[in-house]
Amino acid sequence: MRNKNLKYFTNGLIKENPVLRLMLGTCPTLAITTAAINGIGMGVAATLVLVGSNLVISLLRNVIPDKVRIPAFITIIASFVTIIQMLVKAFLPDIDAALGIYLPLIVVNCIILARAEMFACKNPVLPSILDGLGMGVGFTAVITLMGAIRELIGAGSVFGLPITSSFIDPMIVMILPPGGFFVFGVLVAVSNKLATAMGKKPVKSLGCTNCPGNCNGCTENCGEAIAQEATEQVKEPETEAQAQAEKEEVSENE
Repeated sequence: MRNKNLKYFTNGLIKENPVLRLMLGTCPTLAITTAAINGIGMGVAATLVLVGSNLVISLLRNVIPDKVRIPAFITIIASFVTIIQMLVKAFLPDIDAALGIYLPLIVVNCIILARAEMFACKNPVLPSILDGLGMGVGFTAVITLMGAIRELIGAGSVFGLPITSSFIDPMIVMILPPGGFFVFGVLVAVSNKLATAMGKKPVKSLGCTNCPGNCNGCTENCGEAIAQEATEQVKEPETEAQAQAEKEEVSENE
């Protein structure tokens, strides 16, 4: 039981990291990671909301009707976000100004709603708390690391302390959107390698469920099958038009 509970916590760190593995919460991840302190502020706030909402949703999982579970989840999450936002405004005004609109937008953060829907509403209290804590710690670690990398290269400092700015010219692009996407892509690649080394199977193919070609699998002839199907769809109206013209011609002759 102890190992199982530990697994609930550690899953969110690397194997199922919400940002690098599940690709959730990428909007605030890219927007606020221009400085390491912003990552810590957003991460701690999201973690507190995750743990609190998972706790309450798990306690009420047998009470909330299935038809209104999403509105109920959002109401619970919004309550915790409001509390956290008021505390940040009161005691950490600089962090509140840096995070801006992204702090109240935690209400619709995909990570929090996804854990409520996929885990908290189906599991007991302790696993739900550990799941929320693990996901929150994984989220905080990633956005703080991204913020530190972008701040170091883009401003020559970390947590506002000068590191390389005195002898290396900062690369301003790293604190702009292109720098965010670059660092994010590198971290995703590293995370995939680590997850594979820890036993998580890599995704080799997404399958052909939505493929328009009738080729029974993703083969080298897939493109030819799609092209052939498109050609047949174009020819079909032409055939109908020719049949109609022949019918009219026969009627005139009669």
